[in-house]
Amino acid sequence: MELDNLKDTLKRLHASLDTGAMGDSELRDLLQVLDKDIHLLLGNEAYDSSKAAGLAERARFILARFAAQHPHIEPILRELVDILTGMGV
Repeated sequence: MELDNLKDTLKRLHASLDTGAMGDSELRDLLQVLDKDIHLLLGNEAYDSSKAAGLAERARFILARFAAQHPHIEPILRELVDILTGMGV
């Protein structure tokens, strides 16, 4: 269930990024790296929490740093943080 929520949240994040409304290249780069790491986690059939360590913390950092500048992605990032935290990532 959490993995499905995570996938759905990532899809919404991609849709938001694909609109081109975000001109902040630093944020885009940070989100792309985070997205890549989450997809690597999702691709592993055997969940390895050591490989996923820090994903929630990185998502929290991105949320804190860019929420005021990009309020349209703040709810998506907050949901992503909540899901990753709930997974123990």
